This record gives sequence, C-alpha cells and structure tokens, in this order.
Amino acid sequence: MQQHLATVNAIYTAFATGNIPAILDKLSDDVRWEDWADNSAQKAGVPWLLPRHGKEGVLEFFKVMGGLQLLDFRVLSLMAGDNQVAAEFEIEFAVPATGRRLRDQEMHLWTFDDSGKVTRLRHYTDTAKHIATAQG
Repeated sequence: MQQHLATVNAIYTAFATGNIPAILDKLSDDVRWEDWADNSAQKAGVPWLLPRHGKEGVLEFFKVMGGLQLLDFRVLSLMAGDNQVAAEFEIEFAVPATGRRLRDQEMHLWTFDDSGKVTRLRHYTDTAKHIATAQG
C-alpha cells in the first residue's frame, strides 16, 4: 500500500510541474483511463473525460488538458487498499473555448498491477458540471 501511495503522490507532483513523461512511466502499457461502461460525460463528449487506452491514449488526455486553464488543484486526502488508492481533491479550471469555469471536489481511483504500475484510473465527479462546462 505504501508503494502505491508513493506512486500516486509522484503522479500528482509530476502533474503539478507538467512532467508528463514521469506520469507515463508509472502506467502499464495497456492502462485504461476513464474506462466506464455507462458515463454521462462520455456520452456527451466531454473531451477531458473520454475513455483512453494505453500510454498513447493518456498522452492524448494530457494534450486536451493543455488546452484548459488550470486555476487550482489540491489533493485533500489519499486512502489506500491492497491494489487501489483513492484520492480526494479540489479542482478549478477554465475552458477558453467555451468561456466557462468549473470548480468541484472530486475523487480519483487508481488501480495497480502486481508490478506496481497503474492499470486503471477512474474519475468520480459531478458529470453535469463537466458537461455544462464543456458545452458552454
């Protein structure tokens, strides 16, 4: 569990500094990013919440994020189980294309394989806020 907590902390530190290669290094080659069976934001086409697969897909996610204006991101708490870490955080960002802003308290759920690589990320959020922000 401690190794997984350290990995998630390292991912958030890399995110804060824009070090995308450091994040990709923590992921399995076939990572599932925002992999959901039935997600309203994905059905509405919210670009930053679309499902992505593999490191190339995650890199596309970060390209989308590069088009947003991140105003605040703070991890509030981390909770670990055997092969998962949950992160509670606050985020605020603006979408220049729509002129909208979003502020929310959300959760990430990170899942790890036996080698300590991230195999899945799920983002638990208020999808209605994200849809409204994306659609302008």
